[in-house]
Amino acid sequence: MQTNYSKGKKAEYMALLYLLGKGYRFVAKNYITGRGTQAGEIDLIVKKDKVLVFVEVKERQTLEAAAYAISERQQQRLIKGAEAFLQQNPQYQNFDVRFDAVLIKYPFHITHIKNAWMA
Repeated sequence: MQTNYSKGKKAEYMALLYLLGKGYRFVAKNYITGRGTQAGEIDLIVKKDKVLVFVEVKERQTLEAAAYAISERQQQRLIKGAEAFLQQNPQYQNFDVRFDAVLIKYPFHITHIKNAWMA
């Protein structure tokens, strides 16, 4: 039986393959800013052209449940994480920034929501 952790890692891997297939390029995975930042872990960071995309991956029994699993509090923590990433990686300062969600329901259904929320 899979643990929630292993299911989450599998979902992140599937999401990354999906995004790479759509022409995105890998930047970082499981990015953590560190203590005291009030920021959450960012599952995936990808880029396409001059757009840097911070991606939250959710796997649930239904796509609706996956979408509702991204709370407003979590969104705010991810925004803070993105701000910290941009401060630590000035090579992306001229990129547009976007927050996307990749929702996964097994056996195999993936939905990519661009601009899932705004900073």
